[in-house]
Amino acid sequence: MKKGIIAALIAYSLWGVFPIYFHWLAEVPAIQTTAHRVVWSFALVLVVIFTRKEMRAFLASLTWKKAGIYVLAGALLAANWGTYVWAVGSGHVVESSLGYFINPIISVLLGVIFLREKLRKVQWLVVALAFSGVAYLTFASGQLPWISLVLAFTFGLYGLIKKIAPLGALHGLMLETAGIFLPALAILVGAEIIGKGAFGHLSGTTTLLLALTGIVTIIPLLLFSSSAKSVPLSTLGIMQYTAPTFQFLLGVFLFKEPFTPAKLIGFVVIWVALIIFTVESVLRFRKPVTSQHPVQIGLEVTDIA
Repeated sequence: MKKGIIAALIAYSLWGVFPIYFHWLAEVPAIQTTAHRVVWSFALVLVVIFTRKEMRAFLASLTWKKAGIYVLAGALLAANWGTYVWAVGSGHVVESSLGYFINPIISVLLGVIFLREKLRKVQWLVVALAFSGVAYLTFASGQLPWISLVLAFTFGLYGLIKKIAPLGALHGLMLETAGIFLPALAILVGAEIIGKGAFGHLSGTTTLLLALTGIVTIIPLLLFSSSAKSVPLSTLGIMQYTAPTFQFLLGVFLFKEPFTPAKLIGFVVIWVALIIFTVESVLRFRKPVTSQHPVQIGLEVTDIA
């Protein structure tokens, strides 16, 4: 289990420092960076599956229904990635971190809405606190924290689909990226045709960073997938806050994004909700489950950003 914890910690740490990587690509339009991420991720997953000699088993398991599920998952993933890349490049790292802080709570609500799971009393309190924190941030800033909400809901819906999807992480990611590969490739080709392509036309460093987006995406995912088999779900539920915490600290201290007292109050309310949520979930996880509809989706963790 020790190796699993180390692998998970490395994965979450890599996700946590993503803002630095995508900040280096700030001069590239977010839609192109996202398209590169999709194209190179698909290519890398394809290589991994061929290397592991799993292509025949992968193709044999395909059905139209599975393909449809994963195409939808891929579209949500692309929307999440695109929003995140744009947010980092536009100086909204702190707000993007909030999206991943509230994501577990959004996941719980989606479980209630779509899976008819039941909330426990403490979880209703957590939802109310999180809603209050978002409402306060909206009132204090005069606008809805839409970046946070888009990231939280797209990732929450992605996690919901992954919860009911039949394939493992690697084969699932293969289908997800395959489903959005052609649109992503079309975006890159179109950018080249109109003379606005970034790959090979900016600095050599930028071109290299774009080419490495697939590796940057796949490595933490594979590390997490390997750790998920040996690390208790309750432990992963706590560790999942490593990534948004890193992102938040980078936004405030490295990128010097404004963090007013009003924002601090809103964040503190949400952090309190998360502390209650995590402690209650961990204690619940360690006890025998008596409810017929326990809400587990909130502790599920998939690939971030």
